[in-house]
Amino acid sequence: MNRILLIVEDETDMQELMKRYIKKAGVDVEIYSAYDGKEGVELYRKLLKEGKRPDLVTMDLKLPELDGGEATKKIKEIDKDAVVYGFTAFFDTDWAKRLMRAGATKIIPRYVGFDGFVRELQTFFKK
Repeated sequence: MNRILLIVEDETDMQELMKRYIKKAGVDVEIYSAYDGKEGVELYRKLLKEGKRPDLVTMDLKLPELDGGEATKKIKEIDKDAVVYGFTAFFDTDWAKRLMRAGATKIIPRYVGFDGFVRELQTFFKK
């Protein structure tokens, strides 16, 4: 069974770097991506209907259309068992607290870099 990761990140360069590091590290995962919170929620719903439930969603906080907190809340309404990790520079702010209140499991601070981000994914997908 393929493991599925949904990346919700509005910066194209950041998304591409995340994908590159994931592939370079050999994390065996099918990656889908959205560029704003609304698109992330819609893509999660679509994947669920297609029988491709994301194992993990990585969510930026400050997103156009629908911020990361609202998007996380809506994803959790669609699927109460959804696992959402925030990946943000705003890890120690009210934004991050909102994301956790919305149902995120963990906040990964961007200061850990892409290597730290990938280590978190490797740990998650080893479960």
